[in-house]
Amino acid sequence: MKRIGFLVLLIVGLAACGADNDAQLDDLLQKANVFQLDFGPAPDPDKVALGQALFFDKESSGNRDTSCATCHHPLLFTGDGLPLPVGTSGAGLGPTRVRGQGRGFIPRNAPEVFNRGAPEWRTMFWDGRIAIQDENSLITPAGTMSLNQIDNVTAAQAMFPPTAADEMRGQSGDKDVFGEPNELAQLDGEEAIWEGLMARLLAIPGYTPLFQAAFPDAAVDELTFHDAANAIGAFEIAAFTFTDSPWDQYLAGDTSALSDEAKRGALLFYGEAGCARCHSGNLMTDQQYHNIGAPQFGPGKSEIGVDDGRFLETNTPAHQFAFRTPPLRNVALTGPYMHNGAYDSLEAVVRHHLDVKAGLLNYDMSHLVPELQITYRGDAAMQEAILETLDPLMIASTSLTDTEVGQLVAFLHALTAPSATNLAHTLPDSVPSGLPVRD
Repeated sequence: MKRIGFLVLLIVGLAACGADNDAQLDDLLQKANVFQLDFGPAPDPDKVALGQALFFDKESSGNRDTSCATCHHPLLFTGDGLPLPVGTSGAGLGPTRVRGQGRGFIPRNAPEVFNRGAPEWRTMFWDGRIAIQDENSLITPAGTMSLNQIDNVTAAQAMFPPTAADEMRGQSGDKDVFGEPNELAQLDGEEAIWEGLMARLLAIPGYTPLFQAAFPDAAVDELTFHDAANAIGAFEIAAFTFTDSPWDQYLAGDTSALSDEAKRGALLFYGEAGCARCHSGNLMTDQQYHNIGAPQFGPGKSEIGVDDGRFLETNTPAHQFAFRTPPLRNVALTGPYMHNGAYDSLEAVVRHHLDVKAGLLNYDMSHLVPELQITYRGDAAMQEAILETLDPLMIASTSLTDTEVGQLVAFLHALTAPSATNLAHTLPDSVPSGLPVRD
């Protein structure tokens, strides 16, 4: 009887502790203005069908050897599993992908594309070079676009990898997989490339009915690559929006959806650890730009192999080495992390954030492939330059125990939707061009 009594008291005590965690967390969430995410409307199924074909079809690349899925593959949780991507002329998929002869790495990590249908999204890319300007337009590398022409920032993002020589377009003088000249690589300017892409796509009989179904009010000769991008965006939203993570269930009112460890991690996230200062709101990103002391390696964006981040778009000194805060849904699936894939575990990322200066000065690059290790800029001048413009939020270190770090990581795992862990069903069996879907 004593044993039973002890167990009853223990259960009651644990229940009270769990209720107390819920009450504290509810208070923090209200103060942080966090509530259940609006996942956005379901896209038009005909646009989705067209977008699925385009997303996987290598016809959209100059050499006919890469597709959107090359760097955002469902089997790799809408990323590629690499610190830095391998673009045109590469072979293979994900961590087994190898570069083509004379080709380098893409300068920035391929971001995941989960839950991009949420109306709150206003920016795309690590440097925010696509952003909603007002209710009618958005800013892009090709100038201002009307939101009457492009559906959202997700669709706008899909327009630019095909124009990038290293990502999809290919280099001047390249030949495609059939040994024919890559005509897209000879074109100058986004508009000319988009026109060339549409000429390619509409020359394939299988695409005509897909475009006509998706855009019944437009004649075939009126279609533009904006329409193709709208379809790709519709597919990404339909295929990669997930609402069943423990965290989303918790926000919907099911307090049993989170483990006690994850709840304690959430209390740290929205409290003492300060994570929500940047990973804020319902998207878990403020969509702003911060220098968090990420180590520098890879080809960079400058002639000296350095990536200056948001500074390259704004020329504002405070934006030096600053990158957009990434969202965190399904984050346990989407490593490596940071703008250049500097860390391959959530624990390592958390510890970097807790003491940014130590993370930068003591960075361990041993997990990187040798070709990236030799590009690491760990010299004193580079580190000092990064620390000079460190975000003020990152200057002070935060002391947490190993147990508390584990609780934070448990919370981050609770952001993963079970339905996002197997996306094989999103792959088509074939695409209209007849090019291979699987690498």
